[in-house]
Amino acid sequence: MSLISLTNVVKKYSVGKQEVIALDHISFEIKPAKMTVVLGPSGSGKSTALNMLGGMDTPTSGTIWADDQEISTFNDGQLTLYRRDHVGFVFQHYNLIPNLTAAENVGIGSQYSRDAMSPAEALASVGLAGRERSFPSELSGGQMQRVAIARAIAKRPRLLLCDEPTGALDSGTGRTVIELLRSIADTTDTAVVVVTHNASIAAAGDATVTLHDGQLQSHVQYQVPVPVGEIDW
Repeated sequence: MSLISLTNVVKKYSVGKQEVIALDHISFEIKPAKMTVVLGPSGSGKSTALNMLGGMDTPTSGTIWADDQEISTFNDGQLTLYRRDHVGFVFQHYNLIPNLTAAENVGIGSQYSRDAMSPAEALASVGLAGRERSFPSELSGGQMQRVAIARAIAKRPRLLLCDEPTGALDSGTGRTVIELLRSIADTTDTAVVVVTHNASIAAAGDATVTLHDGQLQSHVQYQVPVPVGEIDW
């Protein structure tokens, strides 16, 4: 059973008089309670694919289904509700508001949710109990990324999209973040999608989607993910 599926998705952009094909008839699915790694170099189409999954963009052709809804036909208002109610986002550079505490940053992400965790609960779930009143400037890079993850999961999303979540971190801190994302997939119904150029991370996922030049190179599913501590980073 899939949470979200893309079928023959094409995305074209016009750059001046030139047409650029960012995604070229790609099809894959994302399953709940699993971690999927979307892998590829810069320009492969992985960020465009993330935008499609998250309802931040619509395909030129093809279909995208989330549960029983064809979100590829949604208008802007419907996509806004889809993002608000079902999707959490984590970015490479944290995007925390510097003059708000960790708890206040987390609260921003869940204020419109009907069944949100409290900021304290969300921060405790990512290992930051007791840091509710800390400002971003008082936190390390890894701690700031964990605040960003707490903000994303506080509204209990069905889909957690992580765009290069370890890109600004050293390898040790990056492992900690991937272990946290792995734990979210293992202990909740949330589908975790990690978009990255780091091929080492792929082994920690339940599935790997590999893109190159906008085309799907492979979609591999694993019976048993490799423990994050055993990955050669």
